[in-house]
Amino acid sequence: MKKKFSLEIKSPCHENFNNMIPNANGSFCNSCAKNVIDLSTKTNSEVAKFIAESKDKNICALLNVSQLEQTFEYDTHPKNNNFKYAVAVAASVLLTSNVVAQDNKQPVTTVQTCEAKPPKRMVGKIAVHQKVVAVTIRGKVLDSSTKKPISETLYPNLMMYANATTKTVKINPKTGEYTIDLLVNENIKTIIIYITNGDFRYSKEFPLNTKEKIKTLDILVNPEQEFHSLKILGGMGVNYIDDKKNSLS
Repeated sequence: MKKKFSLEIKSPCHENFNNMIPNANGSFCNSCAKNVIDLSTKTNSEVAKFIAESKDKNICALLNVSQLEQTFEYDTHPKNNNFKYAVAVAASVLLTSNVVAQDNKQPVTTVQTCEAKPPKRMVGKIAVHQKVVAVTIRGKVLDSSTKKPISETLYPNLMMYANATTKTVKINPKTGEYTIDLLVNENIKTIIIYITNGDFRYSKEFPLNTKEKIKTLDILVNPEQEFHSLKILGGMGVNYIDDKKNSLS
């Protein structure tokens, strides 16, 4: 039987998970003297397994915000299902063996085929090869209220990248300086810059002139308003879809 559920954190905690002390059971939070389980790095099946083994326990967890929008499921009778699966596989193997044995008794018939000639004409869209150019974007990322580099204490390990590449570069926490090397289509007019540290993300579109091989771009950010959280921390609830009264808090 499948048990479906979703996760919730009604009262998010604002403690910094990166400052907690890792241990065998998660990371210890000094503020509330509890272990926090990091489920943000787990697959759906690993989350489901953890929940199945943690019924009736109070859990404080770190989640991806996207995990709150997902539905998970686990099997309430895995042993019985494994037995049924094994029986089904054995029956399938036996049936396949019988079919193969019967096929081997049939006379072999040789069929001759004619090689198809390729068409003389082809219809379709003509590919247009567009020129790719190298562009370097560099400048500083600064806090819009202080005009200084963003606080490394509050937002450590800030990285950035553009939508034209998946390569990330580190923002210098002391000066706010960065450099991004891009290969882009010469006809593009804008570029989207992303800033992230894994817990937060900022994105904004900027104009781009590909004739400028080096573009200076200083970016002013209001972290409190423009950094959107990718993760959420706090006491985790489990809402069972078939039995909403059975939940953890």
